[in-house]
Amino acid sequence: MYKDTRSFIEVVKQDKPKAYARIKGSRIYKEIQGTILFYEVPGGVIVYVEVCGLPTDGSLWGSMIHGFHIHEGKSCTGDDEDPFKDAGDHYNPTNRPHPYHAGDLPPLFGNNGYSWTVFATNRFTVDEVIGRAVIIHKRPDDFTTQPSGNAGERIACGVIKYS
Repeated sequence: MYKDTRSFIEVVKQDKPKAYARIKGSRIYKEIQGTILFYEVPGGVIVYVEVCGLPTDGSLWGSMIHGFHIHEGKSCTGDDEDPFKDAGDHYNPTNRPHPYHAGDLPPLFGNNGYSWTVFATNRFTVDEVIGRAVIIHKRPDDFTTQPSGNAGERIACGVIKYS
């Protein structure tokens, strides 16, 4: 795996991602949109995330923290009460407790509705998550509550596809 931030940036600048997900908000949060890129590298995956239109908390900085997970399901559909219900539970092929699911990702830190991050993980390969849904939640993950961290409402979703 890469040992420094510069290595991550070089991969993102120079390599073509193996997969991507286009993020769209629910009917209530329709202003949310973004892109997630997945780069397979030796020892894991580099994940690049850029999302705008996230809800803000009304503070001076308009910052909120959002739970962020890959889910088992392969669809961003649902019903009026839970628009992304068909995304299912967190992706957890090894049946581990939360926050050790393969699909448990670092939280997104909003800045006036915008979030950008790059991170590395060895919890999954790109091929293992193709076709699965990525969910952004309204609240932060508490990293404790079972089975999924009590991150609240699912406000945005995208399905991971090969580039």
